[in-house]
Amino acid sequence: MQHHAGKKLNEKQTVIAMIKIYANHRFLKINRNLYKNADHMNYPEIAFTKEVKTLQEKFGSRAAYARMVHSRTTDGLSEGEIDFIMGQDHFYLSTISESGYPYIQFRGGPKGFLKVIDQTTLGFIDFEGNKQYISTGNIKTNNKAALFFLDQASQTRLKMFAEVEVVSLADRPSLFEKLSLADYQYKPKFIMLFKVQGYDWNCPQHITPRYTQEEIQAAFKGHLEESERLKEANERLSREIAKLKASNG
Repeated sequence: MQHHAGKKLNEKQTVIAMIKIYANHRFLKINRNLYKNADHMNYPEIAFTKEVKTLQEKFGSRAAYARMVHSRTTDGLSEGEIDFIMGQDHFYLSTISESGYPYIQFRGGPKGFLKVIDQTTLGFIDFEGNKQYISTGNIKTNNKAALFFLDQASQTRLKMFAEVEVVSLADRPSLFEKLSLADYQYKPKFIMLFKVQGYDWNCPQHITPRYTQEEIQAAFKGHLEESERLKEANERLSREIAKLKASNG
């Protein structure tokens, strides 16, 4: 019984290890240009307000984060961020309401539905949903927002500050065409454009790895193909054996 349980555990560990290899390979591709230095954007300058700096000083982390401010200046999204964003099928959007409360909304679609227009601009077509218009209404009174991307398979997260513009479909037909999605059923309502003001990558600590059906299939593609080949060979041998039995009978 113990041998059987150990075998099942080993099989499970093998499955997890194979999927992690696939996810980590993708993570390495994502992270080849994480901290490209240049001139304009700086996430810590926005995030580290006076009160935040006071707390960092109090708890002993201010010196390290002061150095971070100097190393996180960039002129826009690098190839690493662009690859990562274009590979996502969801993100979280945080806006601020007139009441002063933040509002976080899940935005999803097919991979690449949030498109990189240039190094400083993202955009997507806002689908019609439950018609609450909370995020859209918040943006009308405060166009500052935060975007949060989480890829659990590679234990990667990207956080971003942006200024948002809500655009009518009729006002920018060429942009609407550029952002349109093929082979996906949706009813377009608005265009949302994000002018990126700063971004930073988080460490993978405490992110539980989770994998989509597509990722699992990709990790096991070779095994599934081999299994299918063996199945066909077995069926062929079974037919040949049946023929031999029939001729000898």
